Amino acid sequence: MKERPIFMNGAMVRAVLDGSKTQTGRIIKPQPQMVTNKRIEPWQGDPTALLALLAESGRKCPYGQPGDRIWVRETFCMDDNGHEECPIFRADGAELPQRQPTRKPARWTPSIHMPRLASRILLEIVSVRVERLQDISDADIVAEGIDMEALAESQDRYDIVCKGSDASGRATERTAWRDLWESTGGDWDANPWCWAITIKRVAP
Repeated sequence: MKERPIFMNGAMVRAVLDGSKTQTGRIIKPQPQMVTNKRIEPWQGDPTALLALLAESGRKCPYGQPGDRIWVRETFCMDDNGHEECPIFRADGAELPQRQPTRKPARWTPSIHMPRLASRILLEIVSVRVERLQDISDADIVAEGIDMEALAESQDRYDIVCKGSDASGRATERTAWRDLWESTGGDWDANPWCWAITIKRVAP
């Protein structure tokens, strides 16, 4: 069993903590390709065959295989509370601690700099598969941590029409997934191949 780090933003962290996020998708880099008619093109074949080919070529999921564990890196700050240092986390809505004027002001530390000892979330990989971004099922979109009930409530409260809403003006799993992907700078139309990693939280 191996342990590897994974980055998560505040929304992802909160979804893991409340148990709603049991899957995480990450783009396969570089994107798989195939040769057809002496041309190199994006892979268009079967996902199961692609997963086997990636494994044979030494390109297994960089986050691990079933049974391996991943620890979450998130934005944090070390607070000594006048006693011993302990991390506080931005995803919790915590405020930066006040320090003595003789000390440097507290600042949030980006997730990339989080050491293993400061991490509070440990996940076990249940399964790994590959799929195109747009091929994700509605059930797996919910497993990514998207709260459709909360989204519907916010639409009702503020009379919001999501950018990717359906003909009724309501967000669906598909349109919510597209909006989320594009909000992080992702290219929906590129429809990249992704690792689809099923996870469960375990005791650190």
